[in-house]
Amino acid sequence: MKSFAVIGCGRFGSAVAKTLFELGNEVLAIDGDMDVVDNIAGHVTHAMQADVMDEGVLKELGLGNFDVVVISIGSDLQASIMATLIVKELGVGKIVAKAQSELHGKVLKKIGADKVIFPERDMGIRVAHNLASNSIVDYIELSPDYSIMEIEAVSKWYDKTLEELRLRNKYHVTVMAIKRGEDVSVSPGPTYKIHRGDILVALGSTDAINDIAEKAGE
Repeated sequence: MKSFAVIGCGRFGSAVAKTLFELGNEVLAIDGDMDVVDNIAGHVTHAMQADVMDEGVLKELGLGNFDVVVISIGSDLQASIMATLIVKELGVGKIVAKAQSELHGKVLKKIGADKVIFPERDMGIRVAHNLASNSIVDYIELSPDYSIMEIEAVSKWYDKTLEELRLRNKYHVTVMAIKRGEDVSVSPGPTYKIHRGDILVALGSTDAINDIAEKAGE
């Protein structure tokens, strides 16, 4: 079990806090709005109303003892930046911060965020890829250069082994796992045979992932 503090419990922050708690972790939710705190209190370990730009208050909450602090403050960029600075100074091991724009993200990185996420942009990318190809189940951009894609096996792959498909040679992607119903085969070998309904989890450069998505159904 890990300990998480989530600062800012709007739609995104509350979803993160609730899910982390449901997964069995200790979660402290912090927000400046008491109504928000009341709404989330029953779904996390602890919920507190606090001024996130007050270093003394955040220190009193013991944030320096948490494994991860997630800063998911919405449109108040000053509060987002100040909270990140304060949490960094408190010695938190890992800071994950939500950004509204590329410039905001760069600032957060500069002042100590270990990981910056762009929920709206990332969701837009995933939806676009899902809409563009009937085969794509899910798409996650790891960085501007690399992505992971879940793609449903197309008919021309049925009853062929990974060795026969030569996906690494053709598309320069690595099949990390294959989902078959409730079963998941991690790091499948070259003799693994693809069946109808299989979902391949592939890792590769963003260009390669886009290429396989475009050509898989041809």
